[in-house]
Amino acid sequence: MELRATYTVLSNPVPNPHGDLYVLFAGESQTKPGHSVGPKVYDFYLIHHVLSGSGSFTCAGRRHELRAGHSFLIHPDTLIRYESSATDPWRYRWLAFEGRQAAALAAEAGLGLPAPVADTGRNRRVGVLYHQTMQAFRQGASAPCLRSAGYLQLLFAEYASALTEGEAGAPPRGGEGEALTRQVLRYLSTQYAEPITIENMADTLGYNRAYLSRQFKRQTGVTPVTFLLKLRIDKAHLLLRERLELTVEQIAASVGFQDPLYFSKQFRRFYGQSPTAYREAMKSLRKTESRNGGKG
Repeated sequence: MELRATYTVLSNPVPNPHGDLYVLFAGESQTKPGHSVGPKVYDFYLIHHVLSGSGSFTCAGRRHELRAGHSFLIHPDTLIRYESSATDPWRYRWLAFEGRQAAALAAEAGLGLPAPVADTGRNRRVGVLYHQTMQAFRQGASAPCLRSAGYLQLLFAEYASALTEGEAGAPPRGGEGEALTRQVLRYLSTQYAEPITIENMADTLGYNRAYLSRQFKRQTGVTPVTFLLKLRIDKAHLLLRERLELTVEQIAASVGFQDPLYFSKQFRRFYGQSPTAYREAMKSLRKTESRNGGKG
């Protein structure tokens, strides 16, 4: 019997109150055979969990073949593509989220860019948490923003548990290079604001710097130094948008830059404008939104 394609998506009815961790929307779909999305980028995190069927997910030039029990995380501003099987189209659920805690949440669960896929096997709690988030939005439950953020954290606790169990019971996924890369990602994602060096990180993790850098670049395509710089600039980009009360110098220090001029140079390199220009653009945008909102 031919599967009937379905699509349901529900948005969070409450605006983002504080910017820490916020679920934008949740959905579920039975896709058509060969249904594909992308290549494209998103400006938020988007995680899918495969309930049945199979398909593929391509990220950072690497193709992952997925089946029921697999989840895949799409990172913001990352070119991706995913496609349902032509013979066994997948049914999946998804959550979109953002916020200052989002990157750390993904890193803690081991879902960084080098390894954005988790295998939860027969763990039914994972699919249930997606469903509960949808129900919270559908029913207009009390405090849907808090409920959905709580479900999201419980969901990533399941992913972290799956990662821990996999590392304890079997050789690391992808060998030592991938396991080391996950360690580096966790370290950098939590310590980026500190005056860390790659030498100190390598010593802390118990590896030779040259070996660590070589393995990391093999897995990610960039060196740890480049990854750390981009991570800091992206964090600053978020703070410039969300924390208008902070000065550019304060934001630079908050993400690990000791020299504001160097920070400004690198920000312009990645985003094509100075931090001050970006900040002023955000202020103008908010004033416009405030004026438009006040006309109703």
